[in-house]
Amino acid sequence: MAEKILVVDDDLDTLKLVGMMLQRQGYNIVAAINGAQALSKVPAEKPDLILLDVMMPDIDGFEVCRRIRTDSNYASIPILMFTAKTQVDDKVQGFESGADDYLPKPTHPAELLAHVKALLGRSRSTSTATTVPVKRARIICMIGAKGGLGTSTLAVNIAATMAARKQDVILLELRPGLGIAGALLGINKPSGLTALLQRKPEEMNTAMVEKEIVGHPSGLRAVLASTEPHDYAMIVQTARIEAIVTSLASLTQNLIIDLGCGLTEATAKLLMGADHVVILVEPMRHTILMAKALMTDLETLGLAKSRIEFVLVNRERSSLQMGRAKVEEILTQPAMGMITPAPELAYQSAESGVPIVARDPSAMVSDQIRQVTDRVMAKSRG
Repeated sequence: MAEKILVVDDDLDTLKLVGMMLQRQGYNIVAAINGAQALSKVPAEKPDLILLDVMMPDIDGFEVCRRIRTDSNYASIPILMFTAKTQVDDKVQGFESGADDYLPKPTHPAELLAHVKALLGRSRSTSTATTVPVKRARIICMIGAKGGLGTSTLAVNIAATMAARKQDVILLELRPGLGIAGALLGINKPSGLTALLQRKPEEMNTAMVEKEIVGHPSGLRAVLASTEPHDYAMIVQTARIEAIVTSLASLTQNLIIDLGCGLTEATAKLLMGADHVVILVEPMRHTILMAKALMTDLETLGLAKSRIEFVLVNRERSSLQMGRAKVEEILTQPAMGMITPAPELAYQSAESGVPIVARDPSAMVSDQIRQVTDRVMAKSRG
């Protein structure tokens, strides 16, 4: 069967010329005259390649490309941007939006055809060489109502507790450039997440992802974020993040994702697909209001309230904080647990690279973490 190419251009002459040239080479051509039409034809036609103009009156090519890349069903379709915009910044923007290749207008038909053949050839090789992983993991997303609440510390310790109980678990620290888990586990210069985010979604496979998983003496396995500040820009790579999560979910029964704090396009999509969302809340009025707003946003996006729970994290003496009953009243649900301060143990744990629950299993905070883990595991089984 002839490969199908979606040609998107608001210039009808270009649309006809390019379409006819590719048809003569045996390709099946589908045309769209604007961005909105292109976005509707991608799911309807399922093209093998998209030839995309940038300058269009409704939705420009950069935005069309970004939207296609955010949909995991079509994120691997090769996209060739074909445009009169030839400045270096335009090309950079094209690649950042998810394009696989970039050609200036006008271009010789032979050059255009060569690029089309190369992209389709790589796409065929990738689809033949890799198997789409089947999700089998329960996905637990952990997110702070605000920063500084110890989301990474709790995620590491819950994952370590599950590993100690012989549960199949992987921790994904989805905080590019803001990695903390590596330091907590005594792993220097972690780079697994960065390495994966540099790969295109269509290149991603389980073997590639498995290579970036690091082990820890506690039994914990993890894909860790770097501490290089410039890596934070990678958080916008929604399609690549989804491909990483899909592969990891095929390699374990429980996938814990540390999202840090704040909603981005990528983290919002992961939260929508999570089996269990755990929000860290400090019993201070402003933090509780932020948690309430986050819960409202998630429910508005379509996440069932039954999948959302919160943990109270105390960092100050109780006289300065709101009582648990009042917090539960404001958030209209019971807390799944409470974590009390243990600064000396937390310091010793970080310095030794040993999770709190393994460093001092008899400590009160270790028991509290185990209780939260019990709830996470019970929710996963449910």
